[in-house]
Amino acid sequence: MRALTKTVVGLGVAGVGVLGWASLIERNAFVLRRFEVPVLPPGAEPLRVLHLSDIHLLPRQKRKAEWLRRLESLDPDFIVNTGDNIAAHDAVPALLDAFGPLLDRPGVFALGSNDYFAPKLKNPLRYLTRHHAKGAGETDRLPTADLVHGFTSRGWIDLTNRHDKLVIRGRRIDVVGVDDPHLGYDRLDLVRRPAQPSAELKIGVTHAPYQRVLDTFVEDGASLVIAGHTHGGQVCVPGYGALVTNCDLDTSRVKGVSRWWPGAGHRPSSEAPADAAWLEVCAGLGTSPTAPVRLACRPEAVLLTLVPCV
Repeated sequence: MRALTKTVVGLGVAGVGVLGWASLIERNAFVLRRFEVPVLPPGAEPLRVLHLSDIHLLPRQKRKAEWLRRLESLDPDFIVNTGDNIAAHDAVPALLDAFGPLLDRPGVFALGSNDYFAPKLKNPLRYLTRHHAKGAGETDRLPTADLVHGFTSRGWIDLTNRHDKLVIRGRRIDVVGVDDPHLGYDRLDLVRRPAQPSAELKIGVTHAPYQRVLDTFVEDGASLVIAGHTHGGQVCVPGYGALVTNCDLDTSRVKGVSRWWPGAGHRPSSEAPADAAWLEVCAGLGTSPTAPVRLACRPEAVLLTLVPCV
């Protein structure tokens, strides 16, 4: 009996320690991930793309805001923001202040569910079921219009179910994006269009990497798709990885760079055809205020260096 009691107490102490680490330390241990992606034409000069996602900012989160401000020193050529920027009604001014001079650089953005609706407390076990999206879009509305205006007034391109282009150092990059697929707001019928011959590269941008969106982007000629939403699994098993992606993407692609082709489904990147596109999923910088923990999945921003294909 005494041995059993000691075991129970030991497990309880370990559980408290893990929870303390996940809620107090790791969720504030921001990191920059760097990847090189070969998608440019032969001989092209590299381009640096800063990907920001799932910031879920609250005005009181000064440490996160200061970390964001320092990203300007990376000198990116342009910014891709894949949504879920805010987590409270009064967070837009704090977010724009944290972005600072990054807003003076070329940028594009696609919105996520938490750019529209306030966070909601829900059973975390639901993420392990096919009902993971249940309840999305049922809470108070956030000031989405203020957020969009804050970006577009500084020249960032709104990719809400639309096409556009960036011209970076005289080079054309086509961009296409959808509204949040997690809410079912994506309108793929509005964005179907083949890649333009005059563009060096076509990039697809979405908050949530649902397979229907990835397939459509790649079928229409995107060589690179950029997404967020998954939080990298958020609570992962050390040595194993993510248990969930909060969408229909497989866990092997929950964060980082992988390959995607139409119909890839749960097939591994090792089976990719030679002309498969690249998929980059950012684990994001924040968490919902209702689940402020990260375990074996540090909060991140991503710096992509786009280089010529071999």
